[in-house]
Amino acid sequence: MAMTMTRTYHVNLDERGIAWIDDSNVKVVEIAADHLAHGTGPEEMHLQYPHLSIAQICAGLAYYFDYQAELESQIAAHMREYEQLRTAAPDSPGKARLRAKGLI
Repeated sequence: MAMTMTRTYHVNLDERGIAWIDDSNVKVVEIAADHLAHGTGPEEMHLQYPHLSIAQICAGLAYYFDYQAELESQIAAHMREYEQLRTAAPDSPGKARLRAKGLI
């Protein structure tokens, strides 16, 4: 009996060119960032993203490795933006109290 081949990619680009894992609200860049930050593989990531199949996670990682420089540039840009917003934001009341007490 011959096996019929079906291709499944599990990654789609939206109209802005952002890569998403199929049938989810997870961007490929999120999978890439988790991999970079924690060095986790698909099985461990599945614990963080139980709604994704291991095949979807592997597809996200494959897309990351195919476009590694571009995705790492996006991650770095997001980190710079985060740091700018964090340093520009005023202290929260709780943080101000901790700072006043010399605890931070």
